[in-house]
Amino acid sequence: MADPNRLRDWIEALPESGRYVFTRAEAERVSGASDSAVRMVLHRLKRSGAVVSPRRGFHVVVPREYRAAGSPPASWFVDALMRHLDRRYYVALLSAAALHGAGHQQPIAMQVIADAPERDVEVGRVRIEFHVSLRMDGAAAQRMPTDTGSMLVSTPATTACDLVRFPGASGGWSNVATVLVELGEQIDPVELVDGSRRLARRDVQRLGWMCDHLGLGVLADALDRALAGQQRSPTPLTSSLTAEEIAPDPRWRVVVNDDVEPDL
Repeated sequence: MADPNRLRDWIEALPESGRYVFTRAEAERVSGASDSAVRMVLHRLKRSGAVVSPRRGFHVVVPREYRAAGSPPASWFVDALMRHLDRRYYVALLSAAALHGAGHQQPIAMQVIADAPERDVEVGRVRIEFHVSLRMDGAAAQRMPTDTGSMLVSTPATTACDLVRFPGASGGWSNVATVLVELGEQIDPVELVDGSRRLARRDVQRLGWMCDHLGLGVLADALDRALAGQQRSPTPLTSSLTAEEIAPDPRWRVVVNDDVEPDL
């Protein structure tokens, strides 16, 4: 299949078999066309909006109904993209919360935690925002179905732990509080304690204080027992803000130096 037109036809026919992604290497192997011929076909398809390339060598077919947006949803290709990049990942933070039903604050971009730094993806109006974590081991995630397959999504307990690790990316503490309230009934206290073992102690203190503050007593008590016998040093809720002359919370030793008002 050295004819460039046949390569184009193969790419455009991929959705008929439920596929929307392919690699440059695969296109070269399947087509048998020269490097310059493959490059020409991909250039023309990109220019017409039929294909986008979130990363070098990785391509996504854009159905006509998504041409105006410039890309199909990130959920269609994020799992394949992360395999292409050889990265461990899971959909996280506000994106995971929304998938678990906490949709009060819908994120503009899909938020993903990966095991190494990655540049954000922006194709058309679709964005993937990456956050790096060196504590992927033990992070519970589950496969959720998508229109084209599945993707890894943090469990409610893992989502809660990550929200306190990345409050800035989660819209600030008031937004974190809103999401925790919405997720509260789905968070298993045993799983929350397991997830908290990945956190720095100060973040466990912050999470415990948040649960107490929001009336999630079962979760707060589970975290309190997990910290039994460990020293709880005074910890500002927001490290970048002044915490002088504010007495720490007696239970968690958290210095509440920021506003926390859930929007519910």
